[in-house]
Amino acid sequence: MADLLSNLPNPNMPLAEKLRPVRLSDVVGQDHLAGPQGILARLLEAKKMPSLILWGPPGTGKTTLARIIAAETGQEFVQLSAVFSGVAELRKVFDQAQGRPGTVVFIDEIHRFNKGQQDALLGPIESGLIKLIGATTENPSFALNSALLSRARVLTLNLLEEAAAEVLLKRVEEVEGKVLPLTPQARTALIQMAAGDGRNLLNLTETIIESDHDLTAVELGEQLQRRAALYDKDQDFHYNLISAFIKSMRGSDPDAALYWFQRMLQAGEPPLYLARRLVRFASEDIGLADPQALMHALAAHQAYERLGSPEGELAIANAVVYCATAPKSNAVYMAFKSSAKLAQATSEKSPPKHILNAPTKFMEQEGYGKGYLYDHEHEDAYSGQKFFPDDMTEANLYQPVERGFEREIHKRLEYWHKLRLKRRQSE
Repeated sequence: MADLLSNLPNPNMPLAEKLRPVRLSDVVGQDHLAGPQGILARLLEAKKMPSLILWGPPGTGKTTLARIIAAETGQEFVQLSAVFSGVAELRKVFDQAQGRPGTVVFIDEIHRFNKGQQDALLGPIESGLIKLIGATTENPSFALNSALLSRARVLTLNLLEEAAAEVLLKRVEEVEGKVLPLTPQARTALIQMAAGDGRNLLNLTETIIESDHDLTAVELGEQLQRRAALYDKDQDFHYNLISAFIKSMRGSDPDAALYWFQRMLQAGEPPLYLARRLVRFASEDIGLADPQALMHALAAHQAYERLGSPEGELAIANAVVYCATAPKSNAVYMAFKSSAKLAQATSEKSPPKHILNAPTKFMEQEGYGKGYLYDHEHEDAYSGQKFFPDDMTEANLYQPVERGFEREIHKRLEYWHKLRLKRRQSE
């Protein structure tokens, strides 16, 4: 454990700094990067460390990884913040790097650099004067220009799962030489309150570590001035609340949906879990009755990823209200399930030859593509030909409802059905 900790004597050092790893193998929760078979471990072993963009939520170890990489490669470590630094500061760093064997320039919140500031990094990276490590909580595809992205490798960091958070708490106990004053339920609640943010978890732990008795989940919430999680993800209460949330939206009750949304937020439910459920709901319960619902749900998910709490929660609330008040249809969902059963039962059947391509003379002689009707050459770009296997009855799997946009889809299908009958009767 001695190697794990920064060797600084300050007794007032925050826990987050005390437990900052100094070796790659001690990084928690990012095994896909820092584990024995992780990308960074392989790059360090091969001594081919490129410039990097570390993309992930707050408190997942971006700064720590940058420091470790600099130390492991024996390079000078220079840290800048894109909030306070500009081209002038970059030029000073570049000038200082001229006389060094290697310099890692770590830029926190690099997405805040404008195009000109990002462009200023290109030459020094290209010449090998510096290795850039940028940290961002925003999608690099949108936040950074293509020239910079082409010169750096993007690595994604994940929120800490509960098992990784538990490892951090055990390290706290080892460093502090005491067991955390928490009941098992409060310990779970503390992890859920941190919502995958390792720094936040350690800061919260520091607040309660000197308690003179084991705190319950309720006492923990009172001391931290947060609602403690009232349920564990393995307990029925979690599933009861998510069921109430979904059914309220399905029942087109935005007030109840918002109520259950807040109940789960205050109980410690990760907002991104709720955002994912919204995406599923938009696909399953709204479908094509309102095609915009899925776009709203996805936008809310992305907004939370960019903003975090509490700002991002409002974006999810907008999507909750939109989905609750949207026209409902599970027609695509039911058609999806029916088509899966039909496909499984008829998996041996081949497509009709007239809709197959004939790239060779032999296939053309065998009748591939013969009789195919090019829909764009027919009235309303509709030929009415058959696309199911020859020896199979055409199935009516998708049956749109008379609500929302599906009402228009229903009209189209009815019109095409009449055209199909008319043309087949004339054949």
